[in-house]
Amino acid sequence: MYYNPYLNPYYYYAHGPMYSYGREYGCWSNPGGMEQVNNFYPVRASSNDGNITLKDYGRQPFVVNINEASKLNNTYRTALWTGKHLQVTLMSLKVGEDIGLEMHPNVDQFLRIEQGQGIVQMGKRKEDLNFVRNVSDDSAIMVPAGTWHNVTNTGNIPLKLYSIYAPPNHPFGTVHRTKAEAIAEEG
Repeated sequence: MYYNPYLNPYYYYAHGPMYSYGREYGCWSNPGGMEQVNNFYPVRASSNDGNITLKDYGRQPFVVNINEASKLNNTYRTALWTGKHLQVTLMSLKVGEDIGLEMHPNVDQFLRIEQGQGIVQMGKRKEDLNFVRNVSDDSAIMVPAGTWHNVTNTGNIPLKLYSIYAPPNHPFGTVHRTKAEAIAEEG
């Protein structure tokens, strides 16, 4: 029978903590304590001083505190990771601002609110958004492909969220500083 060490419940403890960033005893001996994969090292968005560089890290293994990254983002949309089959973008909606009514015919979408409050509307036709819910910190929104949807900031602080598209919906490295910039570029 084949033995898979990753199925051993004690494998994690026997090989050192995965969160270790230094060269402590029992940890991997490569830069930043990261496991080497395919002759390159996975990227960690946080530097040693705790700052996160918000840019597209796509097609590389990647680890980030998504809550922290979402809250740091001040642009309407910034692509954080664009792969072949999936994309993660960060968004920040000003008070009263909305994403804009949209529909992706071949893209499923997941959105998660990290800060603020708002309202989400969805429906099969843009004239009939019969699914309406209030959303706030820690709310998750699933939008099936072909569904019209919009998210509006109804709070008094910026609405910080991230969105996962499958497959990707924006070009690699997309940064829209404002909603008007996004409309001009995509329209």
